[in-house]
Amino acid sequence: MTIMTKVFGEITIDDDRIITFSKGIVGFPELTQFALLHDSEKGTDSIHWLQSIQEPAFAMPVMDPLRVCPDYNPEVDDEILRNLGELNPDDMLVLVTMTVPKEIEKMSVNLKGPVIINATRKTAIQVIVEGDNYPVKFPIYDIFNENKKKAGE
Repeated sequence: MTIMTKVFGEITIDDDRIITFSKGIVGFPELTQFALLHDSEKGTDSIHWLQSIQEPAFAMPVMDPLRVCPDYNPEVDDEILRNLGELNPDDMLVLVTMTVPKEIEKMSVNLKGPVIINATRKTAIQVIVEGDNYPVKFPIYDIFNENKKKAGE
């Protein structure tokens, strides 16, 4: 399938790369089909995009939460994950959505609402983590800069 996207221009997405969110994502329940894309031109391996198949203008930056919060380990009720099918740790991919405002210093990730993907079955769900352990806006600008410094050493 070929779609014209806002972020990547015209792209072709193989059917076997489509990830289905049976309940959509928070705030957009009607968007249920996405592809996980990587911006190879920018050369960063930490930021990916969940590109909507149904709404080509909609793409969310996402990343592995462990890159900015090494002890990230939210508790999610097994009943919620049941819709993803049988999950083992090798099949599970956890991502968090990013917010990148004009003032880049205020860049943050949402640790409260992770996206959990069953990589084998290509099914996914966005969950809301109970409790106050993880914020909706976890600042990451300073962490990114620190990680860049470490990588350059």
